[in-house]
Amino acid sequence: MSEMVATRVAYGEALPEIGERYPEVVVLDADIAKAMQTNAFRRRFPERSFDFGIAEQDMMAAAAGMAAMGKIPIVNTYAVFAAMRACEQLRTFVAYPNLNVKIVVSHGGLAVGWDGVTHQGLEDMSVVRSIPNVTVVHPADAAATRKLLPQVIERPGPVYFRLGRNPTPVIYHEEDEIVLGRANTLARGRDVAIIACGLMVSEALKALEILRSDGIEATLVDMHTVKPLDIMSLLQEACECGAVVTAEDNNIVGGLGSAVAEALAEHCPLPMKRVGLPDCFGESGDPDELLDKYGMSARHIAAAARSVIERRKV
Repeated sequence: MSEMVATRVAYGEALPEIGERYPEVVVLDADIAKAMQTNAFRRRFPERSFDFGIAEQDMMAAAAGMAAMGKIPIVNTYAVFAAMRACEQLRTFVAYPNLNVKIVVSHGGLAVGWDGVTHQGLEDMSVVRSIPNVTVVHPADAAATRKLLPQVIERPGPVYFRLGRNPTPVIYHEEDEIVLGRANTLARGRDVAIIACGLMVSEALKALEILRSDGIEATLVDMHTVKPLDIMSLLQEACECGAVVTAEDNNIVGGLGSAVAEALAEHCPLPMKRVGLPDCFGESGDPDELLDKYGMSARHIAAAARSVIERRKV
């Protein structure tokens, strides 16, 4: 995991190829094309690029109209603006009629760091996951972003594709298979299953090393598709280990941890702990220091794993 690439950068690099492969794709921006890395697409396809200014609600509604006319609009903005400022338009004009709009967001999670709570997408996955018809995808690295993006375009209906601002470790190789809707098991152990998405997959990989030093062997599952959840893979890995930890850069209420808890409660109740933002607002600061402060770093994932293993023994 030596190479570091931001998922938003990988997205921007892949976007012109998407434009070549899918002539019906149009790209919509809201005054942050540079941040969303869509400028390369705009240079290649200026007639298929539209900047709405700081008007995310208008952009989302316009995307619905474009989709109704047979286009595949990609709405680009920050997570907080797509999931909250334009939530009504996303829910009523995109999701309710089940239109083929792709919502690509950056700046998801506490890892946004210095921009503070107004720009940290801390509850966006929780909000969007609760809206019917919307698929929610959060890739772990740049390679996964490139592999999942064409599948996002090809999947009918609304998709929420969550990316990150900062460089993160590249975990996957180009030959690795990554399929939308199907979890990837990156490591197998007998003691505890760690279910993670996005940035927290790399944190969980660090946690695996910490746990190995204690003689604990953990399974790690990259649950890149948060909705619909790959319940079959989840149950297989969780029930074999008998204890589960979830890890996400999102509020623990309503996101990946909630999705996993709901599935386990219905099918295979067992000791579980959620690692994520503990239902509070964040603050400005260095991303690594913030993850540590709010109990979301590798050492906290490892501590959560030890905790559920002890509960399993009772």
